[in-house]
Amino acid sequence: MDLDFNTVDGLRRNHPAWRLLLAEHAPLIVSFLNRVFVKPNVRGVEQSRLASLLEDELFRLRATRGEDAFPRGASEYLDDWSQDAKGWLRKYYPADSDEAHYDMTPGAEKAIAWIESLESRSFVGTESRLRIVFELLRGLVEGSGQDPAATIKELRRQKAELDRRITRLKAGEAESLDETAVRERFLHMAATAREILADFREVEQNFRELDRSTRESIAAWEGSKGELLEGILGRRDVIADSDQGRSFRAFWDFLMSADRQEALGAMLDTVFGLPAVLALKPEGKLRRVHFDWMEAGERTQRTVALLSRQLRRFLDDQVWMENRRIMGIIRSIEAKALELRDEPPAGSVTRLASASADVALVMERPLFSPPARPRVESSAIEAGDEDIDATALFDQWVVDREALRERIGRALEERDQVSLAELAETHPFERGLAELVAYLGIASEDRNAAFSETERDLLRWIDLGGTRRGADAPRVVFMKEGKKHAR
Repeated sequence: MDLDFNTVDGLRRNHPAWRLLLAEHAPLIVSFLNRVFVKPNVRGVEQSRLASLLEDELFRLRATRGEDAFPRGASEYLDDWSQDAKGWLRKYYPADSDEAHYDMTPGAEKAIAWIESLESRSFVGTESRLRIVFELLRGLVEGSGQDPAATIKELRRQKAELDRRITRLKAGEAESLDETAVRERFLHMAATAREILADFREVEQNFRELDRSTRESIAAWEGSKGELLEGILGRRDVIADSDQGRSFRAFWDFLMSADRQEALGAMLDTVFGLPAVLALKPEGKLRRVHFDWMEAGERTQRTVALLSRQLRRFLDDQVWMENRRIMGIIRSIEAKALELRDEPPAGSVTRLASASADVALVMERPLFSPPARPRVESSAIEAGDEDIDATALFDQWVVDREALRERIGRALEERDQVSLAELAETHPFERGLAELVAYLGIASEDRNAAFSETERDLLRWIDLGGTRRGADAPRVVFMKEGKKHAR
């Protein structure tokens, strides 16, 4: 990372670890989260229990620092620490519980780890780290396969060294590390074990963010199902195939081996029995650190399983909706077939578009023509002094199509069908030709209306000036739902 000014300023404003260091009650937050989550390696705590623990902590602090030191209640502090703007606690609801749970975020854990590193150490081991760097470099050189001859030479050297060690052991010349080397390697092992637990929390957080983005995509998606699944599975493959994903998978496969678990437990028991290690008074939880790894890894695996369940639920819902739509179409076709079974209509029932290719010639495409740009001249608007009659603006009228539909509906309540000519006799046109055009528009949009190709009607009305008018139009018949036009 390039620590330029903008990058550092962005981290100071947005990173939860930096915000925790700048918080008003940072000592309370760090000490409480370290005692409840980090030290016992706890991954989720019920809201009631966590609030009770925090209330006890606040009670002890108020007894020494005064009642005004922490004026808010434990639940208010927990809600404040779990806000997105702070990001030190994650509030969630497990699938098998209706009570909120809290878990510490990776940002808060990084801040706590950095604060722990500030404490001066009486013993700083460097020899074990140098050996690890040397072994890693050797593994890189041997695994890269750049020079097979050099790799063979190195393996032979290691074989000769192992043979010499076996010979010395058979001769009773035991090799053992001094107490300094034992303490150095043990402290390095303990620090690495705790870092692995912190890494699990960050890996789990990455998978949770993927799960959250997947749910948001499903909730807001309006495109095709294939495109959505392609994007979701693509992002999931990016996480699984990333360096972090492959490393986690290899770690989990290594840890789940029964032989390796047994060997790891035996080595821990042996190391914790060494006098040099006992003098350090190590934490008892380190002896069972591999079980903590397994618990943390299992939580990460459950997060991945939750993502898979979300995908399956989405697929099941989509398939159910598509099957329901298809069954509705099939039932509508069956209902239409039953209507036509007893009295099949003359001629064709339906028409299918002929199969043909649309030919589009290149030269038929119009050439580009630049759009005309109107010329707008700004000029001052002057008030006119002409007296214009504005009564025509208030004499406008329109034909109410909804009223005409209601008129047709009332006529069909007593009869199965009614013609437009009959409607014109019972309800003369009030708006003349405009009302006739409105009737014809309604008939063209109504699937229960029919136009006769052979019969015609003479429709008459009186216009607003008192003049008799008439129009020769095709016969229009409005019918009830499901009734056939009588020919």
